[in-house]
Amino acid sequence: MHLENALYAGAEAGLSKRTCLALARVAARQAGPARHAMPVGLIGPREATAEQLGAARILGYALARSGMPLLCGGKGGVMEAAARGCHEAGGIVIGLLPEDDATAANAFLTVALPTGLGITRNALIARASLCLIAVGGGLGTLSEVALGLQWGKRVFTMLDAPAVNGAERFDDIDALATSVAEWLASEALMTSSRMHSSVL
Repeated sequence: MHLENALYAGAEAGLSKRTCLALARVAARQAGPARHAMPVGLIGPREATAEQLGAARILGYALARSGMPLLCGGKGGVMEAAARGCHEAGGIVIGLLPEDDATAANAFLTVALPTGLGITRNALIARASLCLIAVGGGLGTLSEVALGLQWGKRVFTMLDAPAVNGAERFDDIDALATSVAEWLASEALMTSSRMHSSVL
């Protein structure tokens, strides 16, 4: 079912055949014992353009239909758009809020976690994500990107996200989605995950 969902999600979002097939491979992996339990972090600004909001919603939808859990900052803008896409796909999206209560959480979160940490919660988002996707962004997104790279995370960026050495920048959503999906489905990452689990 995840496989069919991924193909449908990609086609519905107007993504290429290559992207749809890569998402389907992620879905096949997520349906088995080697599934990723860690979420993909989808990050970006509260004040976002229509293009950024549209891209975040498509990415949230496509990844959720592939069986990937998502993590975001839990508030408005890109965070809300990603959560909305995930919610529409029936996926799981966790929001790490900077406040000490959940009143500022967007309406599409599966789980809202008020951290009470202020901007320090950016470090939790970067640390807890399997990889990071930045759609636009300002200083908050910059901190998440930089910390993610510091911790050896893959970071994919588009649509005026902060430019940081080591982050992989893309000009369009299809190319970014393909790269993310192919990495999530990769045998190398599968082997790495098994080795990590055996160490734990």
